[in-house]
Amino acid sequence: MPREIALLTNPTAGKGRGAKARAAVRDRLAGSGAHVRDLQGRDADEALDLARGVVAQGTEALVVIGGDGMVHLGVNAVAGTQTTLGIIPTGTGNDVARYFDLPRKDPLAAAARVVAGATRTSDLARSGTKYYTTVLCAGFDAVVNERANGMTWPRGQMRYNLATVAELRTFTPLHYTLDLDGATRRVEAMMVSVGNGPSFGGGLRITEGASLEDGLLDVVIIKPMRRRELVRTYPKLFKGTHVTHPQYERHRVRQVTVASPGITTYADGERFGALPLTVECVPGALTVYA
Repeated sequence: MPREIALLTNPTAGKGRGAKARAAVRDRLAGSGAHVRDLQGRDADEALDLARGVVAQGTEALVVIGGDGMVHLGVNAVAGTQTTLGIIPTGTGNDVARYFDLPRKDPLAAAARVVAGATRTSDLARSGTKYYTTVLCAGFDAVVNERANGMTWPRGQMRYNLATVAELRTFTPLHYTLDLDGATRRVEAMMVSVGNGPSFGGGLRITEGASLEDGLLDVVIIKPMRRRELVRTYPKLFKGTHVTHPQYERHRVRQVTVASPGITTYADGERFGALPLTVECVPGALTVYA
């Protein structure tokens, strides 16, 4: 019997690159002998319903075309099931594609990974019934995400850079209560980030050193620093060299509860939920073509 593949597209990803890649990727998958079901929701809720429907029917693979937001949707459809996730990255950040060393500028090359069929198993982070792959932002980084998502210009990483500069003018440290595998910690900080993987936002390596296969979450605390020092430290996030800063603190845990008033968290670049949240690592919950 031919392989059963469901193809789900975000046509607006990457200034329309998702829509442009769709037909070529579909033809590449079908040309390998697979039976391809071409899906496209009118919005994120409908797309998730479609994805969960085909997964419930036992499709072998769910292949998503888009950015990290589309991957987030796919992950929440396939987590803990027998369906393998395929990723055709056409977004602006594409951090999950970075994790799995997938081609980020060539959709057909990414489709070839699905055709080849080699897979890799990954941990996921879970809060309640919701999963994420990258990093939960729960402080200054979340506030920046909120502002950046409300901006229509510019596109890509520069939008986050401008949002960062704008928020620096008024942001003050937050008061957090953390439960780290049962140990309570109260701290004042600029941000608390909970990483399943090492980066978010197109390569910002805030949770540098986080592994997708160790059964643990990396909780990074950036304690208060002056605005000028934060601006000077920001470029180091792209290389992960901020880990030597004296205001950096890292914990590796199986479960963490994060509480701070008035913060809406982001994960995989998407709104995730208001604090307080409890996040746990779910080992081996995801299988990806990689």
